[in-house]
Amino acid sequence: MNPNDPTTSSENVYKSAGKSDKKAGGAHAKAAQSAYMQRSSRMRKVLIVVIVLLVLLLAGVGYFGFSIFRSAQDAAVQQTQVSDVETMPEGDSEANASSSTSKKTTVPDLVQLLGHTQEEAVAMLQHGAEVTRSMEVNEEGNPVRLELQVALADEPSDSRSGTPTVYLSLNEGGVIIETGYSVATSSLGYGSVSFTDAVQNENIVEETLAEAGLTVSYGTAQLPEDKMQYSTYDSDGTTLVKEYCSFNGTGMADGVEHAWDAILSYDYSVANATDNLNDTIRTIYVYVS
Repeated sequence: MNPNDPTTSSENVYKSAGKSDKKAGGAHAKAAQSAYMQRSSRMRKVLIVVIVLLVLLLAGVGYFGFSIFRSAQDAAVQQTQVSDVETMPEGDSEANASSSTSKKTTVPDLVQLLGHTQEEAVAMLQHGAEVTRSMEVNEEGNPVRLELQVALADEPSDSRSGTPTVYLSLNEGGVIIETGYSVATSSLGYGSVSFTDAVQNENIVEETLAEAGLTVSYGTAQLPEDKMQYSTYDSDGTTLVKEYCSFNGTGMADGVEHAWDAILSYDYSVANATDNLNDTIRTIYVYVS
């Protein structure tokens, strides 16, 4: 092969160019592959970030949904408790048994105490009557000058409301011009009857006043139509804390008209803490003047 042969030179140049093109092509391929790998790596990182964010989002949605479910469930439980207080199924023998109890005490005749002295009233009350508190009153325009609390120590004491108590208000001459009485509703045989039923169906106010010596027509004590006027709820807006309502009017005793006041109170604070409606503190107060 002659180096000086033009044909040979052309072949050599062609071969050299072919090798250069192959090298250039290989370099471009490697560059393209490297760029593809970089893009693929970036894409994987983006996908990983997106997946992590989706997982966190789903976890947040799940937690939020669970919180709503728990809140709704707690509200439903509380509503059930309130409903249990307000309505008692007639066919449930166990519920009926808890809504009634035996009468453990009788209301003293408050009317007959009017016009008597402290000593006379204590003797008339009997049942272990003992003055446990004495407070002087000095208010302009108020005829009451002395207020006494008299515990009926021999009467059954309620574990939540304490001992039945009589209240005596005396004027400047030492004569009783107003009498009162407080007792657990269970001691009077009302058991766990709801607040509404106690007033509207059991006529607890009229019955208690009747025992106290005053005749009052049934239906005289009426609850406000708006329950919120006698109901107190916790800050959550659903937990019933207390039901409290006062009543007043006039009644007859031996042909004489007397003014009366009454208060019915259901305190659910302990019951809410123990999750047991039997721990509700149910108390009635009546006053005659």
